[in-house]
Amino acid sequence: MEGIVSMECPVMHQVSFKLRIRQRKIYPVLSALIVNNVSWGASGFVAFGAQNAVAIFCAKSAKILTTLPGHKASVNCTHWLPSNKFAFRSRNLQRHFLLSGAADGVIILWELSLADKKWRYISQVPQPHKKGVTCINGIMMSQTDAIFASTSSDGTIFVWEVVFPAVSGGQCTFSCLETLFVGSKAMVTISLAELPGNTSHLVLATGGLDNKIHLYCGERTGKFIHACELKGHTDWIRSLDFSLPISINGETDSLLLVSSSQDKGIRIWKMALRDSHNKIEEVGLASYIKGPVFVAGSSAFQISLESLLIGHEDWVYSVEWEPPSSVDGISCHQPQSILSASMDKTMMIWQPEKTTGIWMNVVTVGELSHCALGFYGGHWSPHADSILAHGYGGSFHLWKNIGVDFDNWQPQKVPSGHFAAVTDISWARSGDYLLSVSHDQTSRIFAPWLNEPGSQNGNTWHEIARPQVHGHDINCVTIIQGKGNHRFVSGADEKVARVFEAPLSFLKTLNIATSQTSNFPEDLQVDVQILGANMSALGLSQKPIYVQASYEAPVRKSNEVVDTLETIPDAVPVVLTEPPIEEQLAWHTLWPESYKLYGHGNELFSLCCDHEGKLVASSCKAQSASVAEIWLWQVGSWKTVGRLQSHSLTVTQMEFSYDDKFLLAVSRDRQFSIFSVTQTANEILVRLIGTDDISYQLLTRKEAHKRIVWTCSWNPFGHEFATGSRDKTVKIWAIEKGSSIKQLMTLPPFDSSVTALSWTGLHRQSNKGFLAVGMENGFIELWSLSIQRNEDSNVTVPTAALAMRFDPIMCHVSAVSRLAWRNTEKSEDCRSIQLASCGADHSVRVFEVNLV
Repeated sequence: MEGIVSMECPVMHQVSFKLRIRQRKIYPVLSALIVNNVSWGASGFVAFGAQNAVAIFCAKSAKILTTLPGHKASVNCTHWLPSNKFAFRSRNLQRHFLLSGAADGVIILWELSLADKKWRYISQVPQPHKKGVTCINGIMMSQTDAIFASTSSDGTIFVWEVVFPAVSGGQCTFSCLETLFVGSKAMVTISLAELPGNTSHLVLATGGLDNKIHLYCGERTGKFIHACELKGHTDWIRSLDFSLPISINGETDSLLLVSSSQDKGIRIWKMALRDSHNKIEEVGLASYIKGPVFVAGSSAFQISLESLLIGHEDWVYSVEWEPPSSVDGISCHQPQSILSASMDKTMMIWQPEKTTGIWMNVVTVGELSHCALGFYGGHWSPHADSILAHGYGGSFHLWKNIGVDFDNWQPQKVPSGHFAAVTDISWARSGDYLLSVSHDQTSRIFAPWLNEPGSQNGNTWHEIARPQVHGHDINCVTIIQGKGNHRFVSGADEKVARVFEAPLSFLKTLNIATSQTSNFPEDLQVDVQILGANMSALGLSQKPIYVQASYEAPVRKSNEVVDTLETIPDAVPVVLTEPPIEEQLAWHTLWPESYKLYGHGNELFSLCCDHEGKLVASSCKAQSASVAEIWLWQVGSWKTVGRLQSHSLTVTQMEFSYDDKFLLAVSRDRQFSIFSVTQTANEILVRLIGTDDISYQLLTRKEAHKRIVWTCSWNPFGHEFATGSRDKTVKIWAIEKGSSIKQLMTLPPFDSSVTALSWTGLHRQSNKGFLAVGMENGFIELWSLSIQRNEDSNVTVPTAALAMRFDPIMCHVSAVSRLAWRNTEKSEDCRSIQLASCGADHSVRVFEVNLV
């Protein structure tokens, strides 16, 4: 996505230039514990809910293309019109539509134009549910209209007809055909189909907490009545899916319904026209378990249990018929093939044997062992050559059938990312990769993989490592600057900061990803003896795996349980030559923990490192001055070298000036503090206690804003800095004469609380740069700042102008947690810079700003 903005701003100073902003990569994933959140449409794109947005990704390129803002609550379910089931009818369709339902009961209709890959918000369905939408299912009646049904935890089912606009950009109309009340036991799954024959009737199947499948029959104009109940499952119904009508002996008079349940079973039900049922029985299986009969207009349908599929060892969350294949573009053939996904960490493909007709499991994929807690859904690609699963933790798992004469399903790359609020990000000192941490209790490393096979641009971004998988929500992180191996410090909802050091497997993988060579950079120590790390039973400390360690598989008794919390298998760290898949990331890319930093009295909240890589500052949540003190740690020895007291409430962010002479801290107490920090190399002290001589002094403390001060950032070319607050203002300050603080300007009020700032320099001589501003509503703005100093009069003259407002479709949909410019060597004629952001919407985004 690109946007070009050319604007003149009268604020303080007028400037005029053009910027081109391109969103290089987005890393959101679907929320955990949401079952009907993913939909693979006939367009070939996959839609899923990522907090308050709908994310779209392309399975072929393994890229997230965009996120669609518009919902005010978490998106629970999505459904394409046409879905993959009707891909055979959509070859010439230029516009596809997407329905998304949220936790507040709202359903939104979106339009995708395939010609220009543009998205458009069409409309909100007029009558929202009173509680969260749990499932949406619909069918295209023609290229201009569709019928869909939605279920909700409020105990209602809505059936709608939607007429699409004749041309892109037009208006659509909704008609509520029926409102069904199902009582206190809510329905969690739904499926809609046309009945076979010339009945012009629809059948609606719902299932939920009462262990029964309820069938409703209605006309195209509505008037749905409860036809019958199908009993057999002994636990919650989790998924339902109708096939397209089945043709037997040249007559299309049967319909199949597949259901899955928490009783670990899958059932296939046949609905056949009663008049032709005897003929069908002679050709099919020898016996049927006959069920009820329901009437649709002048036709009667006999329901029978076709088959009971037993094979999964845990709840079966999803079943789906293989998409039909087209014969002549109009008629189709419904394959007798079903995909199921279960909490036993497997997906299975079921098909009937040709001779006996007995349904058998013919393909099993998954078996992720300790790497996942199970699958919440499985989906066919429109052409049935790939299958996609989503699981606990928002992870995607994709397999593609690459076999020619026989099936050969192989795992493929998929997008990955956090599944909870992303709290902090930090660029590596060289800008090679981006590290992020989240309340999903993981830290993740994203990097561009150069010259990836199959990449058109030769430079695509991927998650290349998951160095920390923790037992607490992670709140903050900082990468240690300076030369040497890569290290970072993270702080979580515990009183301990943890230090991690890159193992040899990561150093080699990063070298391959970023340089495609086998030679190490000069600033790296190649004598690393740690290959990777193992996770402990409680998910806290990560133990090193040494290069020379000999591994012998433990001898276990035949009846001993292997996969338990106490017996977690060893990781197998390897050097990756291509971007890893989820199974590798989740277990085999951990970093060993080298130190624990004790001292704080509450949960860690903020971390920062100086630019020479010698000091780390940390703060924690606090309600008193004694707890709100900032701790300084010596890198290497990791000893406490200072406890800085100034604030009375939580210090929300800290940052060292670029010459490391000052430490800036902002706090919930509406104040900022500046400490002067002096480091003196003392050989005697180093020899005795292992630290340099560190001296610090509180230079000033000043009440800067009327509300909480969330963020701050230094000017890379001087001692000016910016502070941002909940009072919707950004103020620019300067240190003059080494000790006094002067406010230079206040930017015009913003539309929302300012939660993130990041200042980058463009021209040192003119002291010009960009200030990126992130807000609580998810929006991001770029401001052009110039600080001119008059040496004769000793007067500082600041100028500022709004350079760009990011397109809302490129922004976050919740509060921006942190902004960070990429650390690269910028020349004076540099025409491109990159900005990373993270937010409460579970996403990490990387933007490229081209100066044109």
